[in-house]
Amino acid sequence: MTVSTSDSLSLYRMVRLIRRFEERAIELVHSGDIVGGIHPYIGQEAVAAGVCAALAPEDVITSTHRGHGHVLAKGADPARMLAELTGRVTGLNKGRGGSMHAADFGIGVLGANAIVGAAGAIATGAAWARQRLGTPVVAASFFGDGAVNEGVLLEAFNLAALWRVPVLFVCENNGYATTMRVADAVAGSITGRATAFGIPASVVDGQDPEAVLAEAATAVARARAGGGPSFLECRTQRFEAHHTFEHKVRLRYRTDEELAEIRSRDPLDVQGARIAGTDRCGVDDEVESVLDQAVAFALESPFPDPLTAMDHLYASGLTPRAGSDL
Repeated sequence: MTVSTSDSLSLYRMVRLIRRFEERAIELVHSGDIVGGIHPYIGQEAVAAGVCAALAPEDVITSTHRGHGHVLAKGADPARMLAELTGRVTGLNKGRGGSMHAADFGIGVLGANAIVGAAGAIATGAAWARQRLGTPVVAASFFGDGAVNEGVLLEAFNLAALWRVPVLFVCENNGYATTMRVADAVAGSITGRATAFGIPASVVDGQDPEAVLAEAATAVARARAGGGPSFLECRTQRFEAHHTFEHKVRLRYRTDEELAEIRSRDPLDVQGARIAGTDRCGVDDEVESVLDQAVAFALESPFPDPLTAMDHLYASGLTPRAGSDL
């Protein structure tokens, strides 16, 4: 696949947006405006940018606890996303989803999911249902290397392969499941999990947005043509903490030398080298302006009324009976 100059610029813009969004979010964690912390996506931006660039607007995704990048890459409004993280009523989910459960059905984001591996089944079911309704879409499900040992994900592989469901399984292998190294947790190979079910699988450089886009575009085209599921193992690097809680406890599962090495291939620099310097500066300024406005929007938005805490819990709109202990 040949990537055009405009596509190269768009990929850089998305990688930059995700990077600066996460950095601004970390600042809001430290200031206390985001309560509970976040799982930063810094270093892995090429995966979200590349995969989502291969999808059509009507396609759908499912995400993970480390999902801000996926949601933004699918087209979510950064201001409403930040409002969600800060618990404001103007957030994507009225401030009720927070960092790990953001959803935007209008743009095909079926939700981030904090349960490891669970979103693979949701994506498979959604793609299968749309196929049955005669309005097929491609679903992409993101998950980490720790999810490949979860039974529900393997069950999703099985059904997707049996029923030729148009779903793209995207494993973001950043080398660690929280603090446990992949080598200590995964027997065999990650791609072997998929090929055991007859699902085509490939390994891609997860630090290179254009490499990810090329592989994802091939898989998406196969799915649209009725070829069923595909699996991508994107080998990437998490530059930041697993969770911002680490900023306080200073876990030492990675050495300073290892951290320096993994930062040597930054997706921002990889993609930035492909565009003109003046274009890169222009995008950087544009993104900063967007996020300045997003932060202001979030912090100026109201918190939900505590009296509405039980709203939106039931699809029918029912609320607990008066006097209930629920």
